[in-house]
Amino acid sequence: MLINEIKSFLDQKASAYENINFLDKDPISIPHRFNKKEDIEISGFLVATISWGNRISILNSGHRMMQLMGNDPYNFIISHSNKDLEQLSSFVHRTFKGSDFIYFVRALKHIYLNHGGLEFTFSQKLDLERMDKNINNFKTLFFELPHEKRIEKHVSDPLKGSAAKRLNMYLRWMVRPAKNKVDFGIWNRIKPSQLSCPLDIHSGNAARSLGLIKRKQNDQKALVELDERLREFDPNDPVKYDFALFGLGVNEKFNNNDLNKIV
Repeated sequence: MLINEIKSFLDQKASAYENINFLDKDPISIPHRFNKKEDIEISGFLVATISWGNRISILNSGHRMMQLMGNDPYNFIISHSNKDLEQLSSFVHRTFKGSDFIYFVRALKHIYLNHGGLEFTFSQKLDLERMDKNINNFKTLFFELPHEKRIEKHVSDPLKGSAAKRLNMYLRWMVRPAKNKVDFGIWNRIKPSQLSCPLDIHSGNAARSLGLIKRKQNDQKALVELDERLREFDPNDPVKYDFALFGLGVNEKFNNNDLNKIV
């Protein structure tokens, strides 16, 4: 199969799935409730953090997070009292507990007051090609406050072999242009060309069926392999193909038997 045929196929699918009609069933719908930059990036970061498992459950938990913060994320982060934090203790989403939520709120306040906010923190050690070092640096700064060691599992580290799917998804939301009113494009210190595709079981299976990656695990090594191929297709905006691969994997259950659809 010619690589040009695969690119053309993925271009078509990316265009079809980067569509506001899919927003209401996607976690990105929660930051779309807000207009202020800080509210968007905070709500986006929190809901991306809990984005694993059933989508309905993710959305319900994301909305509950916002309710517990008075639907005013930035103001809550900066101005919360100890009593406000106590109200978060009842929150649970799978392994993300109320005590984790409380630490995240404290850490986000630390990030805004001492490190210039989320955008600046993610772009401090900017690699011109990849975000791996930036994510690692963000994690280091995010966990500067006293905390239980187990909470660190909620922020993945690509330098330790993780594909960091949820953080790469979050970065896509913040960085890619909002031309189709899906992603936000509110961060300017990072370029779309530096982003990595959010790799999970769905996008990974679709990518393997298309011959884009050979590695069986959905880890950092597989992500580097996938990024290299997607950057050949579009060096300026490689993660637009996340829409294509995820849509193929989730909605179309694309596999090797579907390769004839491309020709």
